[in-house]
Amino acid sequence: MVVRKEGDGIRRYLHLGTGNYNAVTSLIYEDIGLFTCDEVIASDVTDLFNHLTGYSTKHEFKKLLIAPFNLRTGLEQLVRREIEHARSGQKAYLIFKVNAIVDRRFIELLYEASQAGVKVDLLVHSMCCLKPGVKGVSDNINVVSIVGRFLEHSRVYYFRNGGKEELYTGSADLMTRNLDHRVEVVFPVERAEHVRYLRDKMLATYLKDNSRARVMQEDGTYARLKPPAEDKAVDVQEFFMNNYRGKHPEELHLHPIHSDRFIAGS
Repeated sequence: MVVRKEGDGIRRYLHLGTGNYNAVTSLIYEDIGLFTCDEVIASDVTDLFNHLTGYSTKHEFKKLLIAPFNLRTGLEQLVRREIEHARSGQKAYLIFKVNAIVDRRFIELLYEASQAGVKVDLLVHSMCCLKPGVKGVSDNINVVSIVGRFLEHSRVYYFRNGGKEELYTGSADLMTRNLDHRVEVVFPVERAEHVRYLRDKMLATYLKDNSRARVMQEDGTYARLKPPAEDKAVDVQEFFMNNYRGKHPEELHLHPIHSDRFIAGS
């Protein structure tokens, strides 16, 4: 956070990211950052810094989900809301992109979501103690690991929310140590164009990867996908290196995920 005096007042500039400010790991890690002057988020960040430095004991936040205070309960509430949408007959969908899923309580909650009819796509680079595709338990869950030149380090949490989509990103994996024992920040992405970019260009491309993707099977093993033909290969890391300011997904035959998961026309 940078605080500047501007005119008769001050303005706070914030960078929130999924990674570390590390000159070495920045060369090999994939991450996402948000630059903002949002006053509510700025207030939350100020309260967090004051808490960490001992100037304040306040640990209630309006927009940010911060461990070990409200991150676990906040994410659980968002998943339970998706479960309620499914039980009311609405389309329900979660996409989580994380490094690891090992927390038992959260795994049981995702099983409950699957059993309620929520479609769940999990992009998990490393450890995953959840098993997908188990009849009656995790039929609606798909787990994919992307292993390539760069470490998949960003964490993204997407909630369809009955058509009023919400998307969060941040530093926390679904691990007990991240949810309960560390200081971790997960922040909302609120501008519609940013949500669409992360949904339709980033997450959709990850879910279409057929070159680096390994799909977890019901028994916990992984099967590596192979492109049907060389000209149909999708390598998500190559895609973003070559097209970060280039063509849209539809120009590269990487159409956004269709309306059975997302909202048509949004």
